[in-house]
Amino acid sequence: MTLLESYIFRRVFRMFLVALVPVLAIIWTTQVLSRINLVTDSGQSIGSFAMLATFILPTIIPVVLPFALIIGATQTLQTMNNDSEFAVIDGAGAARKTIYKPVLLVASLLCVASFTIDNFVEPVSRLGMRKTIAATYADLLSSVIEEKAFRKIDDGLYVQISERLKGRVMRGLFVADSRDPRFEMLYYAREGAVDEGGGTLIMKDGEIHRKALDSSVSIIHFDSYSFDLSELSETRGQAKLRATDRDLAFLFNPNPKDPDYMEKPQEYRAELHRRLTDWFFPVTFALISLAIAGSAHSHRERTIHPLIPALGVAFAVRWGAFFLANRIEASASAIVWLYVFVIGLNLLLIAGIVRNSRHLGKRSLIADFSEWLVGRIRQLAPRKEDLQQ
Repeated sequence: MTLLESYIFRRVFRMFLVALVPVLAIIWTTQVLSRINLVTDSGQSIGSFAMLATFILPTIIPVVLPFALIIGATQTLQTMNNDSEFAVIDGAGAARKTIYKPVLLVASLLCVASFTIDNFVEPVSRLGMRKTIAATYADLLSSVIEEKAFRKIDDGLYVQISERLKGRVMRGLFVADSRDPRFEMLYYAREGAVDEGGGTLIMKDGEIHRKALDSSVSIIHFDSYSFDLSELSETRGQAKLRATDRDLAFLFNPNPKDPDYMEKPQEYRAELHRRLTDWFFPVTFALISLAIAGSAHSHRERTIHPLIPALGVAFAVRWGAFFLANRIEASASAIVWLYVFVIGLNLLLIAGIVRNSRHLGKRSLIADFSEWLVGRIRQLAPRKEDLQQ
């Protein structure tokens, strides 16, 4: 790269990082806080929670990268235009690719990063996240018991204790089981403990109240009683893999005997083509930025900040691709439309950029629309004299 291209590259990349860090931090925080109940309900250590938060991070980076790039690139290009740097570059006779090349180079590096994270890092992190959650809930009573508070461990199954002692021993145990629609079971025990396997709750010195549909109640006193938890522990202790948790090799050649694939093969088809298109969004968003803010114009013109139309177009493009990718689950014909949309949009943006580079004094259609929109808003807005009257 030339000295000027290196200068633009550094400015774009620096502004990209400035946009990436706060946006990523906000989204990451909201995702982490949505799982804070894993700590409060299960009594897990802060280390387990930090591990879960780390697994979440790769799942949001590919989504945030393109938007951080379009913010950084558009803001950099607009600042250079306001400082008359574009006019100096054009006046010096430099080719327009001097501006385009560093922006597209940053976008290309982000495409590689996005593809790597989306197809190799994210599936591993999702698997680790599911295993962490499954391991947390495998020992059901350690995840539900809180002193002097009812805790739900399954639909229709609640547990409360008065005091938790060492060695899985609990005192003042109450269990309400209404999973069977034919009757309700209430268990009271002076003391209880969970076996080392976590599959059996052994209660001592208590009573069982069985209430039938006709409201009749039978009471049984016991010295020792075993309450089976193995089925629940196995169900909640398994990390079930979905299409989003699979790597690219599995999506290309899924195991036909995989239970989740047999149940929802269309989700794997949609996930494959989403992976094959999403990684290219940094280049698409860079082209949007160049088409809107990549040409010199006077700051006296009545235009809105280019970041507004750039983000508007970016959100529309992202929503369109998301919609078509989801439509693949319902119809395989949407696969063609997804690639037509992505490839056609990039070709259209390239054509617009080439048009602008060949006619340096000619404004882009988006800039013309922005000026027209600002003019209309000013015409419709009440004047100061009218408000005073």
